[in-house]
Amino acid sequence: MSMATLQAHELFAGVVLILVTLLLIKQLPLAPRTSSPPSLPRPRGLPLIGNLHQLGPLPHASLAALSAKHAAPLMLLRLGSVPALVVSTADAARALFQPNDRALSGRPVQRAPARLSYGLQDITFSPSDSPLWRAARRACLSELLGAPRVRGFRHAREAEAAALIAAVRDASRPGGAPVNLSERLLSTSNRVVMRVAFGDRGGEDRTAAVVLEEAQKHFGAFYVSDYVPWLGWLDALRGLPRRLERYFHELDAFYERLIHDHLNKAKAAAAGSDAMDDDLVDVLLRLHGDPAHRATFGSRDAIKGILMDIFIGGTDTTAATLEWTMTELIRHPDILSKAQHEVSSIMENDGDGDGDMVRETDLPRLRYLKQVIRESMRLHPPAPLLVPRETTEACTVRGYEIPARTRVIVNAAAIGRDPDAWGPDAARFVPERHDGEGVDLGDHKPWHDSFALVPFGMGRRSCPAVHFATAVVELLLANLLFCFDWRAPRGEVVDVEEKQGLIVSRKNPLVLVAERRRCVA
Repeated sequence: MSMATLQAHELFAGVVLILVTLLLIKQLPLAPRTSSPPSLPRPRGLPLIGNLHQLGPLPHASLAALSAKHAAPLMLLRLGSVPALVVSTADAARALFQPNDRALSGRPVQRAPARLSYGLQDITFSPSDSPLWRAARRACLSELLGAPRVRGFRHAREAEAAALIAAVRDASRPGGAPVNLSERLLSTSNRVVMRVAFGDRGGEDRTAAVVLEEAQKHFGAFYVSDYVPWLGWLDALRGLPRRLERYFHELDAFYERLIHDHLNKAKAAAAGSDAMDDDLVDVLLRLHGDPAHRATFGSRDAIKGILMDIFIGGTDTTAATLEWTMTELIRHPDILSKAQHEVSSIMENDGDGDGDMVRETDLPRLRYLKQVIRESMRLHPPAPLLVPRETTEACTVRGYEIPARTRVIVNAAAIGRDPDAWGPDAARFVPERHDGEGVDLGDHKPWHDSFALVPFGMGRRSCPAVHFATAVVELLLANLLFCFDWRAPRGEVVDVEEKQGLIVSRKNPLVLVAERRRCVA
């Protein structure tokens, strides 16, 4: 749900620029500079497409470079017919959001998210002024993804952590064979979400894995109609609406099967023939049947829309965070050694169990490991461009008026490397810079309030799944460091090339040699 939907430079270079711009460039000259009142920096664009052609295969990097070129921490662009404000520094984010969070809480309506969220009946994309959004977010924080509910899923996370360690151990035999850690991390992240959402059988559902993979593709697809509506016929030529509809109906059938299975499970439990162990689908169905929540969850479509949020927000993001964290640790052996030493020291003094694997009760004591994760998310936020917002009314920042219905793009990757916020060494991986901050990664203070580290967003549109996401990341990373020594194969250097997509992961799989330290799976 990030600006990956804008990654269509090849489309405009090959279709719009050639077929449209060349036809009209003589009739539509570049917009001249006028004597209008001063405004924020506005890099000049092309007729019809505006600045879309300047968004390369990695839009967050292109926008950061454009912001630096124009010395513009706040920058106005035109993406087709859509006015957009790009935020690239922590100070600019603070100046914009602190006084205007409510006015900046809208969401633009885009083709694929609107369809897959059942007409914006979810938390991520629904309008912030809708009763459904307010009620659904409250219910999500209290019933679905709050700290007590997250703790209740501890057994699922620990079981999948043990399965990951066993898989790495088996794949690394014999003699320390290289392991495709990227593949293992994505599989484990998917299985955690499946088990939490669907119950213990969810992790075995191959259909669910396919659904997740397809969902990412459709959310990442570029629809011309989202930016140049009168050229929407190009979408039809590419077959996008047809594929979206086909996938939507497959997804809907998958949801219906899930709901049917869970209703049958609930009936069996009520009859006393089975024990009821609630997963997220069960919780949503309970809210669906509760008169107090009927106005919000009375429709099955609302349940399906929220399930879509959970799928998209909880899988690739977790895998990408772990992948980048392991990448940086391999590139910095001293930091890897320090993190492993902390985990080993904690486990040696653990009187809670057999010490064969890290449990969630051990995580609060792993302060340096939390700093490592924070630093990784600073340099490599999984969604480097946050889900776009849209102004619901005109607002003011630094004396400039931002009109209503302006797209707001927060470049979390640029903010994380902002030297004014992080110092002249902002490009370096230094976990110690987070020393003295809150113990839990999910705590929003002080780094959240500083607007300098925003992987979970900010304000009323921040991610409600922060506790769930951090619990998974910390547990899996701690066990990988406790159970294995890691190195690149044959002394190779691990690169940091990025892959374009909805979630930005590594371009090349992270393949490492794992040598067993201790820990049985």
